[in-house]
Amino acid sequence: MENEALLEKFSTLKKEKNYRELSVYLDDQLITDIAELIHEDPDNAGIIINQLSITRAAAAFRILDFPLQEDVIRALPPAKIAELMNELPADDRTAFLEELPSEAVKELIKLLDPEERRITLSLLGYPENSVGRIMTPDYIAVREEWTVKQVLDYIREHGKDSETIDVIYVIDERGHLLDDFRIREFLLVATDTVVHTLMDDRFVSLRANDDQEEAVQVFRMENRVALPVVDDNDILLGIVTIDDILWIANEEHTENIQKIGGTEALDEPYLDMPLLKLVKKRVGWLVVLFIGEMLTATAMGFFEDEIAKAVVLALFVPLIISSGGNSGSQASTLIIQAMALGEISINDWWRVMRREIISGLLLGSVLGCIGFIRILLWNSLFHTYGEHTVLIGTTVGFSLVGVVLWGTLSGSMLPILLKKAGADPATSSAPFVATLVDVTGLLIYFSVAYTLMKGILL
Repeated sequence: MENEALLEKFSTLKKEKNYRELSVYLDDQLITDIAELIHEDPDNAGIIINQLSITRAAAAFRILDFPLQEDVIRALPPAKIAELMNELPADDRTAFLEELPSEAVKELIKLLDPEERRITLSLLGYPENSVGRIMTPDYIAVREEWTVKQVLDYIREHGKDSETIDVIYVIDERGHLLDDFRIREFLLVATDTVVHTLMDDRFVSLRANDDQEEAVQVFRMENRVALPVVDDNDILLGIVTIDDILWIANEEHTENIQKIGGTEALDEPYLDMPLLKLVKKRVGWLVVLFIGEMLTATAMGFFEDEIAKAVVLALFVPLIISSGGNSGSQASTLIIQAMALGEISINDWWRVMRREIISGLLLGSVLGCIGFIRILLWNSLFHTYGEHTVLIGTTVGFSLVGVVLWGTLSGSMLPILLKKAGADPATSSAPFVATLVDVTGLLIYFSVAYTLMKGILL
């Protein structure tokens, strides 16, 4: 209801061309409501941002999705673009620029003030998806020989230009990071206390070239609002704040979910992505999976004679391969998620394998017993499977144990192997594991059948 009222008021003032009142009205709204208004009326995104004060315009712009940010930049006059680009925090500005074509980046960088241009070029120089790309140079750093009074005076003078004043960093004359403090630690001691006497040299830092996913894990473990970023010589370069990490974590989670579903990661919102580009993202994996499933026909062709002698075996092929695929998909999803959360690492492979062997045997036994009982009951009612019903049920039961065990092992070990090889574990998607287990499951099924039925039905 509130969003409808906001949209209606905006439309009225815009139609009346009462831009002075419109600016006052928009500046009185919450930033999240402004962002929602832009999502509701993307055609007027440029007008909305243009009518905001520059500080609030930057605050709204930074939380928009990239396609909407592009729309805003296209709609704004050059003077407003320059103001907006210079007002944006360095990390948010860098995140926006790295999504643009190189020619557009060059044009926008020309609009930056010399100092902002230097900072932006520095951040863009770090590898894509590195911590250096999301750090901000706006932080408060003090010296160890200062008193708390000097620190507080410095914060009052320079704090407004900092991304956060919750954490204060201590550096030496060469810029080496010595320690960090929450601001409350300065507020709760006498003002003549020297910073050096409060230091315990226990702090956590990130490296500029670290992967952003590693930074997410560190934030999760340390429960911090900001962490310092240093180079290989421990020189303090900037800080990374929790808002950027939450954004990265959300992007990584979305990307992993898409990969688990058997598609390439989408770099735009679903409805904003051109249809042909969306098809291109999806067709690659579908082709790979289709070719993989063709091996199923090859496997069945290999056992053509056995199937001809005991046609009843073919009735249970869908049951066998779907059970193996389902168990493999379960295992791969659990392990990928556990690795993403930092719950397991490559070194835990043996513990994972041991657990999945036991789980696979138990799960396979449950399904095998259900399958065996179902075959006996069905035959007693409809006499479908003939005089060798018990043998058929036993074959299906043992096959289910083997296939489910193999599915859980494949699904759990494949992400770890990919991680060991330096690949993204999420690429071992559920459809991929299911396809792998489909083919191998047939081999297990017909091998068990041949062993148990040789000389009787085969």
